[in-house]
Amino acid sequence: EALKLRMRGVDVVFHAAALKHVGLCEDSPAQAIATNIAGTQNVIDAALENRVERVIFTSSDKAVNPTNVMGTSKLMAERLMTAASETVRREISQKGKPLPTIFASTRFGNVLGSRGSVVPLFQRQIERGGPITLTDRQMTRFIMTLQEAVRLVLESAWLASGGEVMITKMHVARIEDLAEVMRDRIAPGRGIEIEEIGPKPGEKMYEELMNDEEVRRTYEFRDFFVSIPTFSDLKDSRFAYLRDCEKTDRPYNSSIESPLSKPELANYLLSKGIIREAFKSIKRFFPISKTVDSWPL
Repeated sequence: EALKLRMRGVDVVFHAAALKHVGLCEDSPAQAIATNIAGTQNVIDAALENRVERVIFTSSDKAVNPTNVMGTSKLMAERLMTAASETVRREISQKGKPLPTIFASTRFGNVLGSRGSVVPLFQRQIERGGPITLTDRQMTRFIMTLQEAVRLVLESAWLASGGEVMITKMHVARIEDLAEVMRDRIAPGRGIEIEEIGPKPGEKMYEELMNDEEVRRTYEFRDFFVSIPTFSDLKDSRFAYLRDCEKTDRPYNSSIESPLSKPELANYLLSKGIIREAFKSIKRFFPISKTVDSWPL
């Protein structure tokens, strides 16, 4: 009822609310269901009642072949959005009264520097003088900046025609390379150790943004892979913008995409303002008792 009141007079809804922490969702699956699944249906119902023009759900790589509660709940939320789109189409065909709401999902991986991302964690560990903790040195992850994420979410909002999952193209980085680049650029020559602590419950070695099943109905369009619903094809007028696009030929996951080299990763982090070359105030971050005279400023 609260959502229905909040959506009065609203044109576009970006549904980004979720219980996103993998560990918390594993510990409290009922809360993940209530927030991520039932909450998404509440958003859909409120949008339909208020005839909102567009609803864009921000999904996660963890929704692909989910191995944990959080990913499973995100996948269900995606399916609810697609089902809502089909509900709108049935209403149009049966009643002849078009419901204007377009429902779609956008799916991407790690936003560097955001709350919960590994960059702030590594930075805090470097500031304390180490060690930097990795779950596994062989892990790979998709990465993008907050600015890139916002731009692509906004772009997908106006591109979507109903029911699609818009999968953003992203860079890939090895987590060990990320830790080493941050250490060497932020606190060069300080000998900060990197410690491997083992994967967390439900954590994958690599990230997936598109699986084998989705390949046969996914098309490459500018900065996106666009996955259309299983019960649709390009004959549907909604997807006319994809008719001249190439169909993708393989899954999209971080284990088979070429990762950024360390120099490329360093340039990316520095050029995007994710990290700075060295601390401006060494004493702020390291104990006074350490020798700091020769440290680069």
